[in-house]
Amino acid sequence: MKIGFIGLGIMGKPMAKNLLKAGYDLTVNDLVKEAVDELVAAGAKAASKEEIGRTCDLVMTMVPNSPQVKEIMLGEHGVANYMRPGTTFIDMSSINPIASREIAAALAEKGIEMLDAPVSGGEPKAIDGTLSFMVGGKKEVFEKFKPVLSAMGSSVVLCGDIGAGNTTKLANQIIVALNIAACSEAFTLAKMAGVDPQLVFQAIRGGLAGSTVMDAKVPMMIEGNFKPGFKIDLHIKDLNNALECGHAVGAPLPLTSIVQDFLYNLHKDGRGQDDHSSIANYYAKLSGINIGK
Repeated sequence: MKIGFIGLGIMGKPMAKNLLKAGYDLTVNDLVKEAVDELVAAGAKAASKEEIGRTCDLVMTMVPNSPQVKEIMLGEHGVANYMRPGTTFIDMSSINPIASREIAAALAEKGIEMLDAPVSGGEPKAIDGTLSFMVGGKKEVFEKFKPVLSAMGSSVVLCGDIGAGNTTKLANQIIVALNIAACSEAFTLAKMAGVDPQLVFQAIRGGLAGSTVMDAKVPMMIEGNFKPGFKIDLHIKDLNNALECGHAVGAPLPLTSIVQDFLYNLHKDGRGQDDHSSIANYYAKLSGINIGK
């Protein structure tokens, strides 16, 4: 099987490397030459999007949002124009599920199958190959390509038809954002009340309030380390997609709207490229107190 992989950013680059480690024949493409060169040094081939479309049995994308996926696949020089009937496209980007369905419908007219398979876990899990994949599409297509996704993740779950993967990811992103905000608020309270946030963390992480989000993000808040594993600006994009989807289906999302305001404020303060744990800095601005260093 020849795989084409487009999008070698914070997440895509380690994911592509894990496909190489699993022995797959990989061809890559990205706007950043250095990222392509790094994958070529690891054993991949470099090619244009047109060549990927012509030569690969499976095309995968890991790019920022719906417009980029649509342009790559369906634009004037889109990859789908060169793919053969019977080939497959897997989009691992986090996009609006409505867009996933639109892309899948356009590809179906060309005889091309599609899965939407966004991921959760951030850069650390992309590096060690333990991402969680939330997948939408036909069961037979999912079963055929599950081993490919399993080379990059420890959990690969079919959630329903096309768009179900991204709907699940939007639910995930709402929970992550609200959890980070709750941690920021709670640990700001602890610090302002004179209790060491590190001791609070140790005391509550094993109880009902504990979570994977708390374990990953509160130590960053305490260290004052906001190096991005998942950027504020990307979470803004995800919550925008969640709010648009919510409006489309009539789902109430008041808490999502509130946390989105936090993120927009951080973006305006020049923190859009910070890790989303930087929500703590929104509370620092309100309170005048940093949780950590």
